[in-house]
Amino acid sequence: MARDGGKRAVLIAGPTASGKTALAIARARTRGARIVNADSMQVYGVLDRLTARPNAEELMQARHEMFGHVDPSVRYSTGAWLADAHKQIQEADKENQELIFVGGTGLYFDALVNGFAQVPAIDPEFVRQAEKLIQDRDEAGRMAVLVERDPETARRLKVADPQRVVRALSVLMATGKPLSAFQDANGPGLLDGYALERIVLMPERALLRRRIGERFEAMMQAGAIEEVEALLALDLDPSLPAMKAIGVGEIAAMLRGEMDREDAVERAVTATRQYAKRQSTWFRNRFGDWTFTDPFAG
Repeated sequence: MARDGGKRAVLIAGPTASGKTALAIARARTRGARIVNADSMQVYGVLDRLTARPNAEELMQARHEMFGHVDPSVRYSTGAWLADAHKQIQEADKENQELIFVGGTGLYFDALVNGFAQVPAIDPEFVRQAEKLIQDRDEAGRMAVLVERDPETARRLKVADPQRVVRALSVLMATGKPLSAFQDANGPGLLDGYALERIVLMPERALLRRRIGERFEAMMQAGAIEEVEALLALDLDPSLPAMKAIGVGEIAAMLRGEMDREDAVERAVTATRQYAKRQSTWFRNRFGDWTFTDPFAG
């Protein structure tokens, strides 16, 4: 189905396990839209079930793009994602097709709507150094490091999640300039001129916690263990983003005999719930003008 006049896009964000895939497919089938992935872990190949990418049946129901299209050996940046997203936007425009961006990576949505700092490519060594600086620190500790080294960027961050702090620190190390200096030179967002429907799915907390636990157990039964075995067989740098996907470390420890299955599941579920909490906080702080809805209410 072609869009009925004007450029339109739907942005569906939310914490992990909040029902984003189901809503995106329902919308896509109604409008004939293409679904574009906006989740930083679902871009990687190999980790199909562990990152909760749409399954084969779901993929058949609508056109999906940018899911599992990046080799896990690659450090896929926000800039690279935007370049790929730009191609999808151009193709959809030529086909007079609506777009649905769906995922849990707030930075991707922020860049789509508000523009993105064109930072030079950062040597992975600086990323590793930044990661070591905040290793084992909680949110307050991460913020303290950033305040000391880049107070202006720290002032702009409402949530000191690891990804954003590492980005800020590695940019400073590599360029000698604070990330805020690049952000001040942002261009327009890729969806500038589009009519946007912006949705954040925010289920009731107890239900979300339960869904996370049930989903991870289902992942284990559906092949997550075999996926981690395949990933480990690639002998990749452990600092790569794909190697840090929630569940990889826990299942790897189980495979090495360092913990049993029950402990691995419990730790991965706990980590996922903590991640969902950080996502929810980020969305509330940054996307206050979006429509928040509980997809399971009533």
